[in-house]
Amino acid sequence: MLEKLVNGFETFLFRHRLLVIIGFALMTLVLAYQASQLKMDAAFVKNIPLNHSYMQTYLKHQKQFGGANSIMVAVEDTSGNIFNANYFDILKNVHDQLFFIPGVDRSQVKSLFSPSTRFTEIVEDGFAGGPVIPADFSTSEAGLETVRNNIEKAGIVGRLIANDYSAAMLTAQLMDFDPQTGKPLDTIAFAAQLEKELRGKFETDKVKIHIIGFAKMAGDVADGAKGVLLFFLIAILVTAVMVYLFSKSVVLTLLPLVCSLIAVVWQLGLLTVIGFGLDPMSILVPFLVFAIGVSHGVQMINAVRRRVLDGQTSKAAAASAFRSLLVPGGVALLSDTVGFLTLLSIDIGIIRELAISASLGVAVIILTNLILLPLVLSFANLKGAKTPVAQRAEACGAPTGVDWIWRTLSRFATPKYALMVLLATAVLYGFGFQQAGQMKIGDLKGGAPALHQDSRYNQDTFYITDHFSITTDVMTIIVEAPPEACTYHDVLAQIDEYEWLMSNTPGVESTASLASIAKKVNAGFNEGNPKWQVLPRNTASLVQAIGRIPTTSGLLNGDCSVMPVYLFLKDHKAETIEVVVAKAKALAAKMDTDSLKFKLASGPVGVMAATNEAVAAAQLPMMLYVYGAVFVLCLMSFKSLRATIAVILPLYVVSTLAQALMTRLDIGLAVSTLPVIALGVGIGVDYGIYILSTMSVKLRAGMAVQQAYYEALVERGSAVIFTGLTLAIGVSTWFFSALKFQMDMGILLTFMFLVNMLGAIIILPSLAAIFWRKAR
Repeated sequence: MLEKLVNGFETFLFRHRLLVIIGFALMTLVLAYQASQLKMDAAFVKNIPLNHSYMQTYLKHQKQFGGANSIMVAVEDTSGNIFNANYFDILKNVHDQLFFIPGVDRSQVKSLFSPSTRFTEIVEDGFAGGPVIPADFSTSEAGLETVRNNIEKAGIVGRLIANDYSAAMLTAQLMDFDPQTGKPLDTIAFAAQLEKELRGKFETDKVKIHIIGFAKMAGDVADGAKGVLLFFLIAILVTAVMVYLFSKSVVLTLLPLVCSLIAVVWQLGLLTVIGFGLDPMSILVPFLVFAIGVSHGVQMINAVRRRVLDGQTSKAAAASAFRSLLVPGGVALLSDTVGFLTLLSIDIGIIRELAISASLGVAVIILTNLILLPLVLSFANLKGAKTPVAQRAEACGAPTGVDWIWRTLSRFATPKYALMVLLATAVLYGFGFQQAGQMKIGDLKGGAPALHQDSRYNQDTFYITDHFSITTDVMTIIVEAPPEACTYHDVLAQIDEYEWLMSNTPGVESTASLASIAKKVNAGFNEGNPKWQVLPRNTASLVQAIGRIPTTSGLLNGDCSVMPVYLFLKDHKAETIEVVVAKAKALAAKMDTDSLKFKLASGPVGVMAATNEAVAAAQLPMMLYVYGAVFVLCLMSFKSLRATIAVILPLYVVSTLAQALMTRLDIGLAVSTLPVIALGVGIGVDYGIYILSTMSVKLRAGMAVQQAYYEALVERGSAVIFTGLTLAIGVSTWFFSALKFQMDMGILLTFMFLVNMLGAIIILPSLAAIFWRKAR
């Protein structure tokens, strides 16, 4: 039945081949125009698991207490002392400039020059206070001395002022939309504006500007992603050289490259059609689509050329190659597509977009490289007289003298060598499984993991971390209670105990809450005596202390029913987050009551914790979905359980070894690396399908396993080895990327492309020798 459908489809296509090619050309023009409209898109909400319980808490209280989408700007005086006229003039200008940048929530801008930045002191009549920067401030020596005194009274050293008085901090929350256009905030454009309006205008030899936050990081990643175009061009050149060495023909070099580039154009155009942009984290997908397209294109030109050398015309050879490769090639590409679609199960927008982008790209390869390519090849003049030996050697893409290589490799399909290979594989798997069990979830180094440690953004991060007591590594525990709950001693006592226990957790540098601040205010009402730094048990006294803390402090809401506890962490490494979250959960479970709830979690680290948990939860289901999809498609194609196992088992071993490699190289399982395993499995399955599809035909005809494998190597082996090497060389150029996550992906994909190829030509035939050991 399937054979009749393939033959009927082939007859229809090649009977109307010119019209079909014209249709492809017209569609390419349309989608090329759509691709030209594609824009970079790096929205913050795409990077978080919106349905996670932490993120539900985060979104519920985002407007009132700010979210994780914030920026911090440290203005440094290179002399090490900020108290000079030039510095304060620049700091004021930076504050004003930041305040008016579209997308900044002006009510959430905080700096020395914010009216909400106030000091309080105890005087004979009670309390006195005011703005840290008085209304009549001047940059005279007396004015600067007044500000210094006010800073010390306000207790903002370490928060808005560096611990060594060498810099001052500005913080701001960002809105989800641009107030001027009403459209979602263009994060990349906003980052460029920060660079231009702040660093570009105000950085001098005497004053340095340090900017961190998600928006700035996304902008720096986008800038680094522009270098991907250079790697893409290098990959095209490398691939072109490799294909030419393989085919010894300019025509056979250009055609698979052009068809693969058409697949990329279609993919990018279709993204625009369905309303998607291209995120910096998924900008590598077009290269993978190109590489996969070339790998299948090489199989097609190899099959066509072999038939031409056997004496067929170009049209007959192309039609015959189309019939022989449509099913195995289609199954391989469908396996890739379905494998990528399994990433949709992960509740993180950026991974879902990557899944859709990759699936679209691989799906169109079925059209461009399995249909368009043979149709175009049917018009090419591929005739050439060769000797019988040369025909056979060139048909497998190798010089005449390497037939012994296929004979040598075919020994892996004998029981003697198969047992040795499978024993070695079992040992490797055991080692890999042990190492993979130690793989960490999340970031393993400080700073932005997407960028190198020496990048400007990470250097800014390290500066702020070294000079201030707080950074963006903050987790917020939201305490929910009935209205006016803060006027009850037992409620604040619970919050105070929770904060104290969390402050003694490894990884927590400092904490802040309504309870701890209320204790300091109470001491102030009692002449500053440290003995009175406690929570008043009398409601009136407690109300008096709470009344001095405004809602703008971020410590309570209007009716005192929500009171956050802020945890400032030393970093956002996986181990740190894991320890802090475990302690926060345990305490919440112990201290929650019917009326008082400690809810995780908001703040940047709260988002990271939710993301880490989403990645950890998705890891096993994703692998089950990927392998399940590949298993079903291979079973439908081969109609043999042992053939399916022979294809999948090497893939599983290589996936385990890839996770072991991540452990050894200190690469954590994160949003950027989670899809790599699925991508590696999806692409790696192609090798095994092409080899085993040829072997299966020979085995059903009664051929011995070793001879069947030898024939498969002669027919498909050179193309499989060539594909593995070409893909690996292409992604290995990513080692030199300005983006750390691209370098990590390059390392992992290079490993998986090469080792999956080795698995297909070494482990697969060894399994076949065991599974078909009775074949003669």
